[in-house]
Amino acid sequence: MSYGTSAALQAAVFQQLSTDPKINELVGGAVYDAAPPGQIGTYISLGPEDVRDASDSSGPGARHDFTVSVVTDAAGFQAAKTIAGAISDALVGADLPLTRGRLVGVWFVRAKAARVNKGATRRIDMTFRARLEG
Repeated sequence: MSYGTSAALQAAVFQQLSTDPKINELVGGAVYDAAPPGQIGTYISLGPEDVRDASDSSGPGARHDFTVSVVTDAAGFQAAKTIAGAISDALVGADLPLTRGRLVGVWFVRAKAARVNKGATRRIDMTFRARLEG
């Protein structure tokens, strides 16, 4: 196993989300590795990652569970859920080009929708799983 493919996966996920036409229509390019301080409105943020060895007899590999978040100050959860659906559509089953390693697949694992900041902000944290070789 190597953690060496992690940066390549993050770059590919960022590229996929920031260039997806539906996502751009919904968030106007507001896709961040880390949201700028004081960011308000609606945006997508790449978040934490948990990586485990997934090597097998065919060679080294890793299982990456990574979080993509939708954050919005729009009333209700409808807008956030629409964006979350577009993110899922853009990632699940995508053939993400990596600069290191090879992507076997990307799958949806879970999501949690919650109100933050006394209910003024909505946040959906989605966990995806990617299996990488190399």
